[in-house]
Amino acid sequence: MKLTPLAMTLALALGAAYSPAMAAKPSATAPAAKPFLWENATVYFLLTDRFNNAFTGNDLAYGRKADAGPLRGFMGGDLAGITSKINEGYFDSLGVTAIWLTPPVEQIHEGTDEGTGKSYGFHGYWAKDFTTVDANLGTENDFRNFVEAAHAHGIRVLLDVVMNQTGPVTETDYVWPDDWVRTGPQCTYKDAKTSIECTLVKNLPDFRTDSDTPVELPENLAAKWQREGRFEREVKELNEFFARTGYPRAPRYYLMKWHTDWIRKYGVDGFRADTVKHVEAKVWKELRTVADAAFDDWKRANPDKKLGDDKFYMTAEVFNYNIAQGQMFDLGGGQAFNYYQNGFNSLINFGLVYDAENDYESLFSAYSRQLHGGALDGYSVLNYLDSHDFDKPFDASRKKPFESANKLLLAPGAAQIYYGDETARKLDVAEAVGDAKLRSFMNWDELERNVERDGYKIAEVRAHWARIGLFRKAHVAVGAGVHQQLQAKPYVFKRTYDQGALHDKVVVALDLPTDKPAKIDLHGVFANGQKVKDYYSGKTAVVKGGGVTFGTRNATVLIGQE
Repeated sequence: MKLTPLAMTLALALGAAYSPAMAAKPSATAPAAKPFLWENATVYFLLTDRFNNAFTGNDLAYGRKADAGPLRGFMGGDLAGITSKINEGYFDSLGVTAIWLTPPVEQIHEGTDEGTGKSYGFHGYWAKDFTTVDANLGTENDFRNFVEAAHAHGIRVLLDVVMNQTGPVTETDYVWPDDWVRTGPQCTYKDAKTSIECTLVKNLPDFRTDSDTPVELPENLAAKWQREGRFEREVKELNEFFARTGYPRAPRYYLMKWHTDWIRKYGVDGFRADTVKHVEAKVWKELRTVADAAFDDWKRANPDKKLGDDKFYMTAEVFNYNIAQGQMFDLGGGQAFNYYQNGFNSLINFGLVYDAENDYESLFSAYSRQLHGGALDGYSVLNYLDSHDFDKPFDASRKKPFESANKLLLAPGAAQIYYGDETARKLDVAEAVGDAKLRSFMNWDELERNVERDGYKIAEVRAHWARIGLFRKAHVAVGAGVHQQLQAKPYVFKRTYDQGALHDKVVVALDLPTDKPAKIDLHGVFANGQKVKDYYSGKTAVVKGGGVTFGTRNATVLIGQE
């Protein structure tokens, strides 16, 4: 099979980590289940519009124009583009076990001017209709193909969901009725009331998720469905939902029905919930109940497509949550909430951005203590170093891509790669303003050309991230296990996981001298005579004299048994 230039670049950089077989079209049936824990997941987060463009014909749907401010308009990425990269084996070669994509729902059609030039809803958080795919991103069939391709590669799908707000109001994008949304006051973030019963910013209507009062379908939405020939079907499904659940026809329950349809229809494996602290905590617990039921329904209807028996997964974006806070998050005014007890398996850990400034041992041991025997025992966090809307990334100038990989992918907890972390995609685009700087198009061209920057080559960075990612995928102990330092210098640690029938252990050495092959003292983790593998070099060796030598001169060694 002939490799594409990109595949050839990756093959040269990764060796056995990328092969022509990965570019083959996946089979229709899911692969045999392998040990998978959300606590050890490697989640790849991407903005669909910014990742890969398979079709140029849908780049400007609904009469949208190319008149946005720098990096504030649609750039052409689509669902078929993600599917293409799945089938090419891109995510497999990186060790990715879940893909989190921004909301694919239909966005407002117009742009708005926020003082930084016209902005469009390319990011997915400005919904106009929660029941259909935005035409810029593709079709419902494209979404189905994406989920099925991911599942065929053993990759879970995390769908970003928005319960807090609609899209901004424009000349052609209506405001929802008063009994659905509030248009003021604007949030001041002093306590729960001023964080929840308000609009996040000007012209971003806030759903009345606190209301139990029944409401009718918005006339504009109903008219839209009439024009599209699906009014009767949508109303029938809504009637069946409210009859089945017994919920009142209040705004939040319509939203729950619409969000969980993506589970029931397509088999989405989990939710990443947006703006969690700006919605009443109990609402998320209700959403979890509805989502669990939808996931069970889908698995019963598709027993040959499910990836395993794991439950539906939910992770929360509680802005500025830090793992050190444990289970409670303070909203001010003496009001704190436990989101873990309200439907979530994990919270996104904004703290790693700051904690990554510490040395490896300080970082890893603190996280392990919190997750194993500490306040978060039985729960997890989703760690990240940068994202689409956090203005203080760990390494905005991409001077430390290798250290970033080590600290993100080897930290206890689940790991979230933001698209392009693995290729040092720039996060400080000069011509853009604010969070737009973080949202440039995926730098496929730099990877293709193996651009050199700041003393490293892009393909070398990609290879480093991939080797650690594949190690994580092969060993649940990396993210889900208990951490223990074995040696301070050179730095060596172990991780062990022992729960139920699943047992795993690994040893990792970092910052080794590279002038000669290093012998790693295993401190009894692996016994003499056992065969172990270094997942960084791909070499195997037998343990002798309590240690192991792979004959390599790499600064990183990742040891486990196959």
